Amino acid sequence: MHISNDRYFRERQRHDLALRMIRHEARTCTIKSCTGLTEDRIRRLCRTYAVHSDALLIRRRGKSPQRIAFFTRNAHLSFESSCLTSVFTAFGLLRHAYDPSTEAALLEYGALFCDAFETHRQLSRTAEITFEHAWFLLQQLNAGRTVHLTRCRQCHGQHLRDALNTTTCPTCRLKRQSRSRRASRSPSPSLLLARSLSARAVHADQERPQR
Repeated sequence: MHISNDRYFRERQRHDLALRMIRHEARTCTIKSCTGLTEDRIRRLCRTYAVHSDALLIRRRGKSPQRIAFFTRNAHLSFESSCLTSVFTAFGLLRHAYDPSTEAALLEYGALFCDAFETHRQLSRTAEITFEHAWFLLQQLNAGRTVHLTRCRQCHGQHLRDALNTTTCPTCRLKRQSRSRRASRSPSPSLLLARSLSARAVHADQERPQR
């Protein structure tokens, strides 16, 4: 009876995790790697979810993300990727050792990743990184070959660094861009002087007595 109960709860965990990943528009291969469910069963779950859910189900097609340059292609994405990496660290995913042959560890790892991704989405309301890109980033961080966290010498904050692309700290870049926009909106000293002289001339004309 105890074995039967354990099997039931494990099967329920796989089912719940698969539905959770489907809601995040995960690809079939990603769901399969975390739950151990067959592709046919995952497709049946998708059809069932689409029928009983009011939300529009979007299924990602094609290959999974494979370009690490996506995360550092501009300052905003680089900043978001750094924040997501910090969330991974906080949830213990970067040092979370698990055995792929152990079903319990796979389910725990998948659920923990979903927790981290959902937390990131709550912190970043304008997030551009999808569930699949986040999963790809986590795999690359754990591989430790192409991307890693480094500390900025200026602001002392941590940011994601691509080994093939020596990008600067996104926080410092965004600050410089913000200062540049404020400077472009504010008038130059010469323009301020011209406006002041013009105002004085108008005021003098108004005070000049009429003949």
